[in-house]
Amino acid sequence: MNLIEKATILHYHRYRIEQFRHGTVEALGWRSADSQRLRFQTLMKVGNLNGAKILDIGCGYGDLKAFLDLHFPDFEYTGIDQMPEFIAEARKRYDGYARTNFFQTDFITAELPPVDYVIASGVLGYRCKNENFYTDMIGKLYHSAGIALAFNMLNKSRFPQHDLLIGHNREEILVFCRALSPRVECFNDYLEDDFTVLMYRNAMNDQRNSGTEFR
Repeated sequence: MNLIEKATILHYHRYRIEQFRHGTVEALGWRSADSQRLRFQTLMKVGNLNGAKILDIGCGYGDLKAFLDLHFPDFEYTGIDQMPEFIAEARKRYDGYARTNFFQTDFITAELPPVDYVIASGVLGYRCKNENFYTDMIGKLYHSAGIALAFNMLNKSRFPQHDLLIGHNREEILVFCRALSPRVECFNDYLEDDFTVLMYRNAMNDQRNSGTEFR
């Protein structure tokens, strides 16, 4: 993804902050809190996250952290996002929370830490002229996950034409994921134009890595 494409994304979210108010799910690009929640519920099918180290890619205001707190009493959470406004708000919301960290960084170029689970909601939906960008990023995120990667994408067959956002061919994405992972699951029954992919490192899913430092 080139600098112009990244700048376009920043401009898009700053426009939505002005339009919908800072701190709202609409400023993040979601249609509603319900659509965000349905995505989170589907991503959580990846496994029991209690006691896990979790990396949230494109964390926004840290809404996933709040959702996880409702379901798991013990986990380590790290969120990253390239938007300084989002990270500043997330740090304000979760100031003083144990084992909770936010970093302003570009996941495309950053060296990601090894964790148990990587979760990416929405970050693979932006247009990019480089056709290999999406599979390259899936591979990078999967490499960082000791147990599993969970991500969602817009479904090309149902998502309308958009200047900034783009849908993907679900079957082509699954073929790529299955070439990397011994176990891949897919869900497309929660929203009309979205699908979620779960990629596991091994059949038993009991491997745990550690570390949360960015370089």
